[in-house]
Amino acid sequence: MRTRRMAAVQVGSNLSHKIGKDRHQHGVVAEEIDGLIKAYKDGHVERPQIVPCVTSSLAPELGVTSRDTVIDKFNNIWARFYVPIKFHGKLPLLVYFHGGGFCVGSAAWSCYHDFLARLAAKANCIIMSVNYRLAPENPLPAAYDDGIKALMWLKQQALCGGADNWWTSRWSFSDLFLAGDSAGANIAFNVITRLDSFNAGQAAAAIKPLKLKGIILIQPFFGGEARTHSERYLVQSPRSALNLAASDTYWRLALPCGANRDHPWCNPLAKGSVKLEGFVKFPMMVCISEMDILKDRNLQLVASLGRAGKRVEHVVCKGVGHAFQILSKSQLSQTRTLEIMARIEGFISGTRSPLSTTVHNLM
Repeated sequence: MRTRRMAAVQVGSNLSHKIGKDRHQHGVVAEEIDGLIKAYKDGHVERPQIVPCVTSSLAPELGVTSRDTVIDKFNNIWARFYVPIKFHGKLPLLVYFHGGGFCVGSAAWSCYHDFLARLAAKANCIIMSVNYRLAPENPLPAAYDDGIKALMWLKQQALCGGADNWWTSRWSFSDLFLAGDSAGANIAFNVITRLDSFNAGQAAAAIKPLKLKGIILIQPFFGGEARTHSERYLVQSPRSALNLAASDTYWRLALPCGANRDHPWCNPLAKGSVKLEGFVKFPMMVCISEMDILKDRNLQLVASLGRAGKRVEHVVCKGVGHAFQILSKSQLSQTRTLEIMARIEGFISGTRSPLSTTVHNLM
């Protein structure tokens, strides 16, 4: 597996945005988020390795085993699987996309490795954490294409019986979920919309014999040219995982050349974007953080999905910010993380009441 230089989305950086005046052996800096990513005009990209990348090993007491699997050698797409050791019957499979503004992050980041191992144990599900290509070297739709490729790879495993894979005998083809946080949630959303549009509104048919049961969006990373109230006025601490300047920089690095933040991949509610009335009919769960600049934009998405007649519920996590479940070690964040895991478990298991446009405030 090729080694990448990665960066954290927190750990002491103030995420100050710089439009490069700096000079370096690679020339002029075009875009920079301090401590996270520096993109030069000559195409060179630097990502300081602040969050360590770890192997798939796990502590035995977690009751979960993990291994890495190559999806596409040519494009270096791979996935880390998490499988509960003790289970009864077939387990649902959650395909997960990590966050990082499409530009940083890895399925091997220690924070994701810990979070997803615990989630697999709590929700009693198999998790496939996809390591996709990053912008700006691979601008959108590369990450969406990698997500679709991961689903097609799963489809092939189901069709051929997955005889060569250690985990396939344990999963239920009829219980597939897509999920992600931040940019990863955007990927999960756009993977389904693209599958739907590529297959005449029949995303479900495109992945048979797999059956998609639901989509989980955690602090989904969307934007728009017009600012929301939370984007304008919600004060972020210097250690915040996402501020407005960093958000804008991520979008400039990730979107196709010449596109603005009302591009459908960034703003699904903009004119000309996907028609939510015709959007997939799978149940959706949206997890929102009260102190996140994306709060209002996430609430707008939930409201629009509800008006379009979609089966959607949302959870508002009180007192915490963007990516708290991954990056923050505060007692409040740890409590909210356990609550979110419990909500995801309930969504997957289907033990809760029939889905509707429902709000749950985690206090």
